[in-house]
Amino acid sequence: MMLSRTFPACRRLLLAAALLLPLPASAHRGWMLPSATVLSGDNSWVTVDAAVSNDLFYFEHVPMGLEGLAITAPDGSRMEAENLARGHYRSTFDIQLKQPGTYRVAVAGDGLMASWRENGQPRRWRGTREAFAREVPAKAEGLRVTLGQRRVEFFATRGKPTDRALQPLNVGLELVPVTHPNDLVAGEPAQFRLLLDGKPAAGLEVSVIAGGRRYRDAEQEMTLKTDPAGLVEVKWQGPGMYWLNASVRDGNSGLPNVERNASYAATLEVLP
Repeated sequence: MMLSRTFPACRRLLLAAALLLPLPASAHRGWMLPSATVLSGDNSWVTVDAAVSNDLFYFEHVPMGLEGLAITAPDGSRMEAENLARGHYRSTFDIQLKQPGTYRVAVAGDGLMASWRENGQPRRWRGTREAFAREVPAKAEGLRVTLGQRRVEFFATRGKPTDRALQPLNVGLELVPVTHPNDLVAGEPAQFRLLLDGKPAAGLEVSVIAGGRRYRDAEQEMTLKTDPAGLVEVKWQGPGMYWLNASVRDGNSGLPNVERNASYAATLEVLP
């Protein structure tokens, strides 16, 4: 199997290996946990913890790499995080919500993973598309290549919710809110649309887990499925922070002979 060497260089750095592949519920998860998602006043700040862990929203494995961090302001412009730091178990940063409206905060990226045999021995590699062209033999025996795409995000609103930052990017697996993500209320169902490269992701399994899992006997995961239009409806178990996750494996990477693993995760706050 051969892979064309002519595709463009990766625009984003490779995320940590744990974030590149869709993972089962029992494996390590990547997430961001904001201090709040619904705010008011002129001096509004959000502090964010970002980590990879087994217990949801609990720091016990490794910090999430913040390469690929993108913050979209309510007017559609990009802004920078402040006070970035990396600890032993978590990364942290702050965002000042200077504009009224809704912000989208995401850590996203992609990277290639390859496996082949060399002199009878198995070899494995992961990195950027640019590095692949230099480091993986063009005629490697039994070459298998996977494009991993990952998006982890949350939404925060100062004052009245707005929609500009919620527009789809039409790249990989993503969520397009039907119910505004900062207008979620316990006892009221919410609808979201899942898209894959801008098209409805029909029949996709979606996992929703409430925070506080560490002190529950069972995870109480809700497993849902999108309809033909990519819509999924969530009936919240109560107020609090939730983690919504979905993944898909297909051959539509846009690259010759390359399989794709695309995954998406969002932290959503449900109000009482």
